[in-house]
Amino acid sequence: MSIGDEGYDDERTYAEPRRAGTRIRLPEGETADAGRGPVVRPGRSLLMIVGVVVLLIAAIAFAVRGGDDTAAPDAKGPDARATAPSGVDPVDAGTGVPSGFPRTEQGAQSAAANYLVALTGDGMYVADIRTDIVDTVFAPDIAADRRASLDAIYSEPEFLERIGLQEDGAAPAGSTFVSRANPIGTDVVNYDEAEGTATVAVWYVTLFGLSGEDSRNPVTEAWYTNTFQLRWADDDWKVIDFDQQDGPTPVGRDQRASSAEEMAEAQNRFGGFTYAR
Repeated sequence: MSIGDEGYDDERTYAEPRRAGTRIRLPEGETADAGRGPVVRPGRSLLMIVGVVVLLIAAIAFAVRGGDDTAAPDAKGPDARATAPSGVDPVDAGTGVPSGFPRTEQGAQSAAANYLVALTGDGMYVADIRTDIVDTVFAPDIAADRRASLDAIYSEPEFLERIGLQEDGAAPAGSTFVSRANPIGTDVVNYDEAEGTATVAVWYVTLFGLSGEDSRNPVTEAWYTNTFQLRWADDDWKVIDFDQQDGPTPVGRDQRASSAEEMAEAQNRFGGFTYAR
C-alpha cells in the first residue's frame, strides 16, 4: 500500500407460540335462543383471509406514499449524510481521472474520494499515467514538485522488487497486480467558501498485492483514513497536501480466502466507480 454475509453461525431457539381458539362474545342482554337460530362463529380460515386482505391494503397504501418526502427531517439525526441524487453529472472522467467538481461541500467530498482512488490505483505504477494523475489531482503550483517526488518513489527498483513488480512497474508473467481503494465515506472537516479551501477526510479500504500461484505478496485488505487539504484552482478542487492514518478497522470475518485465480478474475471483471455526492 502506498501514497504516503451478514450471517450467523450460532443456533437460535425460539419458543413455540401458544395457539388459542377464537372466542365470540355476544352483546350484553342477548342470547342465542332457538328462535334466532344458531350463532355462526367465523372459522380460523376466514379470519386469516381477512387479516391478509388488511395487510395487503396497508402495504399498497404504504407503497403509494413512498414517494412522499414532505415529512420534516429529524433535526437530531446522524451527521453522516447519504448521497442524494441531483440530476447533474458531477464530474468529467474523460481523461481517466474525474475532474470538474462543483465549488460546494459535496463537490469537495467527491473530489477527495475520486482523487484518493486515482492516487492509490495501479495507474500510479505506470510513468505516463502517473504524470496525468498528478497533473490532474494536485494544484498547479505544486504538481511539478509532487511529480518529481512520486517518480522517485514509484521508479525505485528496491521498492518495486519489494512489492513483487518488475522494473517497469508491470506484474510478473502469470500474475495480476491489484491496487485499489474503495471509499466508505467522507467527512468535511473544514470548508471555507470565501477562501476556496476545504479539508476532507476519506475513510476507505484497500486491496493490494499480486494475484498469482507463486506470489509472495498475495492480495490483502487494509483500512485507512486520508485527510486531504483542497484548494479551488483552475475552476476545480485540487490537492495541496494530505496525510494518512490507519483505520478505523472492522473485525474480520471467518471467510474462505479466494484463490489467486479467482482474485485475478475479479480484478479483470469488475471495474471501479466514479464517486460523487
